[in-house]
Amino acid sequence: MYDNWEQLEEDAKRCKKCRLCQTRNNVVFGVGNKEAKLMFIGEGPGADEDIQGEPFVGKAGKLMNMALEAIGLKREEVYIANIVKCRPPSNRNPEDDEAVACLNYLRNQVILVKPQIIVLLGSVALKNILGKEYGITSSRGKWIEKKGILYMPTWHPAALLRDETKKIDFIKDLKLVMEKMKELNM
Repeated sequence: MYDNWEQLEEDAKRCKKCRLCQTRNNVVFGVGNKEAKLMFIGEGPGADEDIQGEPFVGKAGKLMNMALEAIGLKREEVYIANIVKCRPPSNRNPEDDEAVACLNYLRNQVILVKPQIIVLLGSVALKNILGKEYGITSSRGKWIEKKGILYMPTWHPAALLRDETKKIDFIKDLKLVMEKMKELNM
């Protein structure tokens, strides 16, 4: 377990635990408020993220930023990370062994941030954090509590780019998050 951000990020940047390290340009560690009460977890970096070294900076990230603004939040107020820190080739979903190799970094990010609420963006995040028995379609929009943290599974912003109708659910889920934050005086 890590007790400081510098060592955790440095170890992640040097990581060679899986084959994703062979094709990465940058390790995409995480970004935002390191004391945020609200955290977002996606699946893995895409091409834009791999080039810039920051999560959610491509088209899906721009959409997420707009959604955050729509509910009165700024990107800098939350913490954003991914299941894997290196881009899977052709933006495919991370393989199970790749996710397992990277999860310890994410667990340590969660421990250091200490969020009260985590929004799980898409099926890959949901299954790797809460378990393979969860499905995004049946879990989306429903609060799940585990080890003192409230989880809100919702669509990944990239899914909204492929299916515009999911934007309504996505915004609805984020509004539920805002309501819960107000309820908890966050």
